[in-house]
Amino acid sequence: MTGNHTRTQAGHDTERASTTARTDVDGSTAGDSVDDALEALRAGEPILVHDAADREGETDLIYHADAVTADAVARMRNDAGGLICAALGYDIAEAFDLPFYSETVDHPAADDHDLGYDERSSFSLTVNHRDTYTGITDADRSRTIQALGKAAGAPDAVDFATEFRTPGHVHVLKAAPDLLAQREGHTELGVALAAAANLPPAAVVCEMLDDDTGKALTPTDARAYATRHDFVYLEGRDVLERLG
Repeated sequence: MTGNHTRTQAGHDTERASTTARTDVDGSTAGDSVDDALEALRAGEPILVHDAADREGETDLIYHADAVTADAVARMRNDAGGLICAALGYDIAEAFDLPFYSETVDHPAADDHDLGYDERSSFSLTVNHRDTYTGITDADRSRTIQALGKAAGAPDAVDFATEFRTPGHVHVLKAAPDLLAQREGHTELGVALAAAANLPPAAVVCEMLDDDTGKALTPTDARAYATRHDFVYLEGRDVLERLG
């Protein structure tokens, strides 16, 4: 792994205990601090980030790409349930000549998007690492994602087409050029947090869904999940205030 994924539990507990809780408009306790999230990412731990009620209104389980083991893929499949995507910083994606998908597909279905919550999608190519077999297993997706994280840390040393093939089973997302100043999606939130943690700008995001309703997991239930597993939970506004 190329990132700094080390952490002491004692220091973690002390910092978490000293965080002053806030109360949201719905009466529930707000999330942890951005510093908690940066520490967690450096330690290779997942964090939960809710974007905003007036945007997608979704909470994503987010890892730094370096930390995505096969067990992490299994957690995203089973506990989150959404699409597992690898978000890369804009400059990294440009170095690998990765396009925005909607700008390169010559098909009427790629025209006239009305997303409702944003001006465009961040989707780029889907990829598998060339050392994978089908690409869909937990081990295969972990291999692909970790290789993307490593490539983001040293793009000049990577021939993307030699190392990866498309189509594949990992959806690559391309962050906006000006990150949170331009777009406030989970792509940008994840990449901005990775960069602030002094890690390569490569984060993995997966939407948390509710097994009973099939809809996005509510912030209250997402916070409860974070509490059960001692994971950091953040509201997007906290990231924007700190890093936007």
